[in-house]
Amino acid sequence: MSENICPQCESELSWKDQGYFCDYCQQKVTKTAFCPDCSEQLEKLQACGSASYFCNHCNELKSKSRVKSVFNVVAD
Repeated sequence: MSENICPQCESELSWKDQGYFCDYCQQKVTKTAFCPDCSEQLEKLQACGSASYFCNHCNELKSKSRVKSVFNVVAD
Protein backbone atom coordinates (compact mmCIF):
# COMPACT_ATOMS: atom_id res chain seq x y z
CA MET A 1 0.00 0.00 0.00
CA SER A 2 1.15 3.54 -0.73
CA GLU A 3 2.33 5.89 2.00
CA ASN A 4 0.69 8.80 0.16
CA ILE A 5 -2.77 8.87 1.74
CA CYS A 6 -5.32 11.71 1.64
CA PRO A 7 -5.72 13.26 5.11
CA GLN A 8 -9.41 13.86 4.45
CA CYS A 9 -10.77 10.62 2.97
CA GLU A 10 -7.78 8.23 3.38
CA SER A 11 -7.72 7.22 -0.30
CA GLU A 12 -4.46 6.92 -2.22
CA LEU A 13 -3.11 10.16 -3.70
CA SER A 14 -2.08 10.48 -7.33
CA TRP A 15 0.60 12.71 -8.86
CA LYS A 16 -0.94 15.43 -11.05
CA ASP A 17 0.32 18.82 -12.28
CA GLN A 18 3.60 18.66 -10.31
CA GLY A 19 1.89 17.82 -7.00
CA TYR A 20 -0.27 15.37 -5.08
CA PHE A 21 -3.99 15.18 -5.87
CA CYS A 22 -6.90 13.26 -4.34
CA ASP A 23 -9.11 11.95 -7.11
CA TYR A 24 -11.93 11.18 -4.65
CA CYS A 25 -12.02 14.60 -2.92
CA GLN A 26 -10.92 16.47 -6.07
CA GLN A 27 -8.42 18.44 -3.93
CA LYS A 28 -4.74 19.32 -4.21
CA VAL A 29 -2.67 18.02 -1.31
CA THR A 30 0.74 19.21 -0.07
CA LYS A 31 3.38 17.08 1.62
CA THR A 32 5.49 18.69 4.34
CA ALA A 33 8.47 17.03 6.03
CA PHE A 34 9.42 17.56 9.68
CA CYS A 35 12.60 16.78 11.59
CA PRO A 36 12.37 13.60 13.70
CA ASP A 37 14.58 15.18 16.40
CA CYS A 38 13.34 18.77 16.83
CA SER A 39 10.03 18.74 14.87
CA GLU A 40 11.00 21.78 12.76
CA GLN A 41 10.04 21.87 9.08
CA LEU A 42 12.75 20.43 6.83
CA GLU A 43 14.16 21.76 3.59
CA LYS A 44 14.06 19.28 0.71
CA LEU A 45 17.28 19.11 -1.29
CA GLN A 46 16.94 17.45 -4.66
CA ALA A 47 19.80 16.70 -7.06
CA CYS A 48 20.65 14.00 -9.59
CA GLY A 49 17.34 12.18 -9.05
CA SER A 50 17.69 11.72 -5.30
CA ALA A 51 16.15 13.69 -2.45
CA SER A 52 17.64 14.55 0.92
CA TYR A 53 16.30 16.56 3.83
CA PHE A 54 18.14 19.27 5.78
CA CYS A 55 17.16 20.68 9.16
CA ASN A 56 18.16 24.32 9.53
CA HIS A 57 17.51 24.14 13.29
CA CYS A 58 19.76 21.10 13.93
CA ASN A 59 22.07 22.17 11.06
CA GLU A 60 22.36 18.64 9.65
CA LEU A 61 21.04 16.26 7.02
CA LYS A 62 18.24 13.91 8.07
CA SER A 63 17.63 10.42 6.79
CA LYS A 64 14.62 10.14 4.49
CA SER A 65 13.51 7.04 6.41
CA ARG A 66 13.31 8.99 9.70
CA VAL A 67 11.50 12.08 8.37
CA LYS A 68 7.93 12.69 9.58
CA SER A 69 5.75 13.53 6.57
CA VAL A 70 2.38 15.27 6.86
CA PHE A 71 -0.19 15.70 4.09
CA ASN A 72 -2.54 18.71 4.07
CA VAL A 73 -5.42 19.57 1.75
CA VAL A 74 -4.79 22.87 -0.06
CA ALA A 75 -7.51 25.44 0.63
CA ASP A 76 -9.02 26.96 -2.50
